Amino acid sequence: MIQGAQLKNAIISGSNNISKYRKEVNDLNIFPVPDGDTGSNMSMTIGAAAEALKALPDTASAAQVAKSAASAMLRGARGNSGVILSLLFRGIAKGFEDVEEAGSEALVHALDLGVEEAYKAVTRPTEGTILTVARVAAEQGRAALSQGSEEPVQVWDAVCMGAAEALAETPELLPVLKRAGVVDAGGQGLCLIFEGMLSVFRGGIIIESGLSEEERAQETAEFFRSAAAEFDSEINFTYCTEFVIGRDKDITKDPLELRLYLETIGDCVLVADDEEIIKVHVHTEEPGNALQEGLQYGQLLTVKIDNMKEQHRTLNSQSQEAPAVEEAPALVLERQEPTEELGFISVAAGDGLKRLFLELGCAVVVSGGQTMNPSTEDILSAVLATPAKKVFVLPNNKNILMAAEQTIPLAEDREVIVLPTKTIPQGLAAMLAFDPDSSAEENQEAMMEAAGNVDTGLVTFAARDSEFGSDAIRRGDILGLKNGKLHYIEKEPVSTCVRVARSLSTKQTSFITLIYGEGITAEQAQEAKRLLAAKVHSDVEITLVDGGQPVYYFIVSVE
Repeated sequence: MIQGAQLKNAIISGSNNISKYRKEVNDLNIFPVPDGDTGSNMSMTIGAAAEALKALPDTASAAQVAKSAASAMLRGARGNSGVILSLLFRGIAKGFEDVEEAGSEALVHALDLGVEEAYKAVTRPTEGTILTVARVAAEQGRAALSQGSEEPVQVWDAVCMGAAEALAETPELLPVLKRAGVVDAGGQGLCLIFEGMLSVFRGGIIIESGLSEEERAQETAEFFRSAAAEFDSEINFTYCTEFVIGRDKDITKDPLELRLYLETIGDCVLVADDEEIIKVHVHTEEPGNALQEGLQYGQLLTVKIDNMKEQHRTLNSQSQEAPAVEEAPALVLERQEPTEELGFISVAAGDGLKRLFLELGCAVVVSGGQTMNPSTEDILSAVLATPAKKVFVLPNNKNILMAAEQTIPLAEDREVIVLPTKTIPQGLAAMLAFDPDSSAEENQEAMMEAAGNVDTGLVTFAARDSEFGSDAIRRGDILGLKNGKLHYIEKEPVSTCVRVARSLSTKQTSFITLIYGEGITAEQAQEAKRLLAAKVHSDVEITLVDGGQPVYYFIVSVE
């Protein structure tokens, strides 16, 4: 029989096991480029349960342990993989309801319910994913029970073997996995969790995570990165929208109605609920409508919206051949009284770009950008550290815009004006357009007009083999993007920079700025300027800036 203390230790062991190998799981993401967050999402999801369980006494029943774990995981679920994992454990909790000690029959029944919950929550289940691994694992557990396995450890051993076999078959079910030569990331994460649990069921041994405090802090930071969809090789909708609703006890509406509505405005719909909250995930073009519908069930506790198309277009994951990506450190800033009329903060990565924004008049530059989005708290800290009654915020990235806008109601003693700059060149153009003799309203209009007159080019890298339309992308290929869209697949960053910049320039072009980042030497930057000067009109002024930014070899600004 599985006692409450044993189940508690098993979940903690499963959490430690995936935490230990989360980076390896992250590296499996390939839809169609690595977004690198499945391992982190699943680790942080079950990690929330592990932390909650540490407060439970060893005398707690299996039902109490399962309910506590499921509730914590639902609240801490992140990304599709995390939501699916939380739903599996929600089903397990239902199966263990009123169970003091769980036998083999209860264990199999609980896992069956978990798989049912997970499949029920996904509008169009895709085989070859974590869902398949969970289903086959449950089937193997039931088969072991029917063949006479009386001990729960024997059943769970069969569950783990079934999960491993299903994982090995995922490339046969999803051709994109087979082309990339990997197994499904979510399925791999589930296998690690199940194996960690087996260690306790079999020998009472809790697997250690092997993480230092610093690594745990890094894992927590990864938790707040943008989570892209792990199930879709084709993006049909732009915005991955996740939110948690605190249920209003006076509202009796069925969450099924919310799910049915969301299916009319998007796909990849997940709606999970318990007595206190409703957890929602949807891909849609109408995130505002999704949130508005959610308000009919209670208050919004958390909201997260990611632009998936932007994430995929920029192909921004780490590569051994590419500049390293640093984590955005949390800001520790002193609050300042709002004594001045206007102030500015900007988001940027790279010492050169930070210096440039400071020189242009920003009071604070928040560390961040692509792959390392700062939190609302980071931006709010910068706003409160700016001694101005009206603070302009330049996010310079689509994925940071929402976090910036959330600071507006939080900064109670000053007004926050978010300029929706989506790129570094737009942010720089906006700052250059600032006129200290004009009003805030006049500056807002002029700065956004200046930002709108800038075209942005990016030169980055492919982290691993993938496909873009009919083109094959190989790991290490150099990618050229124009205004967020992938146009060129090349082999060398300098020539790609020249090609991007030249294609963006017109007869009306007056200025081109080449901002070079990590991995590009001053000599290479000068070579790019020389080659470009030979291909554009002689009246075009070309400027080099040492931005020092990660991820992008070159950021190109064309005005």
